[in-house]
Amino acid sequence: MLREREKAVRQAIIILDAVVVSVMFFLTFYLRRDIHAFYKLNLIPSTRVVAEMAASINDYFVILFLIVPLWCFVLYLNGMYESFRTKSIREIIWIVVKSAVITTFAFGTAVFVFKLEFVSRAFFIMFMVLSSVVLLCEKLTMFAASRYIRKKGYNFRRLLVVGTGRRAIEFIRKITIHPEWGIKIVGAIDYERANVGRAVEGFEGLEVLGSLEDIPKILHRRNIDEVIFIVPRAQLGRIENYLYVCETEGIKTAVAVDLFELKISKLRQTEIEGVPLITFETTPITEWQLLIKRAFDVIVSGIGIVLLSPVFLITAILIKLTSKGPLFFIQKRVGLNGRNFVLYKFRSMHKGAHLKLSEVAAMNEAAGPVFKIKNDPRITAVGKVLRKFSIDELPQLFNVFFGQMSIVGPRPPIPREVRQYKPWQRRRLSMRPGITCLWQISGRSKVGFNEWMRMDLEYIDNWSLSLDFKILVKTMPVVIFGVGAY
Repeated sequence: MLREREKAVRQAIIILDAVVVSVMFFLTFYLRRDIHAFYKLNLIPSTRVVAEMAASINDYFVILFLIVPLWCFVLYLNGMYESFRTKSIREIIWIVVKSAVITTFAFGTAVFVFKLEFVSRAFFIMFMVLSSVVLLCEKLTMFAASRYIRKKGYNFRRLLVVGTGRRAIEFIRKITIHPEWGIKIVGAIDYERANVGRAVEGFEGLEVLGSLEDIPKILHRRNIDEVIFIVPRAQLGRIENYLYVCETEGIKTAVAVDLFELKISKLRQTEIEGVPLITFETTPITEWQLLIKRAFDVIVSGIGIVLLSPVFLITAILIKLTSKGPLFFIQKRVGLNGRNFVLYKFRSMHKGAHLKLSEVAAMNEAAGPVFKIKNDPRITAVGKVLRKFSIDELPQLFNVFFGQMSIVGPRPPIPREVRQYKPWQRRRLSMRPGITCLWQISGRSKVGFNEWMRMDLEYIDNWSLSLDFKILVKTMPVVIFGVGAY
């Protein structure tokens, strides 16, 4: 559960540390070369200083390729990249100081053994001081930021625990005493209906939400990111059907006792504080790729908002000049694992069009719970152009930037559509919704509802960064020529 996510974050932090050390390396080189006041630190003959100053940046590259891996390796050995959530400020400071001492000794030894005489003492001292201070500031900033974010109630994973026995209570206790881990227990499931509504033993604020039969209803009514089954072996036969329920709806599950043969999910063995878990995931498990995907979303949406600002302005003027009503169409949509969010689009219909839905309901040309009309009389003249070339969807870049959507992903449905979904269709909610997807490049409104759902599940089951790239490339001509839009 947490191990893979923390592994991806750990790899990102190592890369960040390598970048920080590299930047400090170049900064030190140019300070050493250009600021003559630092020459006083060289307690060696002036001829040595002249030789050192003659060394070029190319000569120093050998030091760069030595010191960057060395710094990161020593930090790794001292535990900087293990369980970062559970560390205290004192531990972080001590690890950086200890790593700095070891790195200084190892670096100095390497300079002596390999006779790298062009490396000056000024460079050596300045580099170690600068890199140590900046690395320490980076770690403390990350520590403070993560604690602040979680203190405000953000970046939490919401867990439903199935079981109220001794092992389940111990698991809950470990979670509750570590709020910095970013995990919230939403509630518990008991086998006895008589216990529903009561508090879990030892946890006054944690309620037994229902029995096993209530799991589907709880998944629909509450935002659940993962279901943890912590049950005795005698109950294994009872929970298999509910594992399948979670799998069908795209909810990640973990079992602390045994393994089951599921049809869709990918299996991983994980643990949290010594509790062994078998996790069945219906969404991608390559966390480092998901981190890259999110970074790409932030960068692209941010750049897009800036570069397309003239288009935003022109569109806003045209909407206001040609029809009465608000500039934006604001609508509640369903996102990752059933989370509701507000989606923004440029208004393409006449004011009050949503109130006339019943008048045009008979004109619906789409099967299933969606509503599509090719020649919708509620659409304005400007709106037809906006829709044809997807200009009306540009404000969704803000949804992407703030993490409610992604550039690529299943289109976000509205709540009334989700309420009509069959269980297998709900699995499309197990990945962050996007602006474009397989449906977008495969005919859009010309594609039937069931085929649309099948495409979204195909995307989830086969997701990769390369697939996102292919979809983006194919989206461009679809948008430019307005294929399948209405």
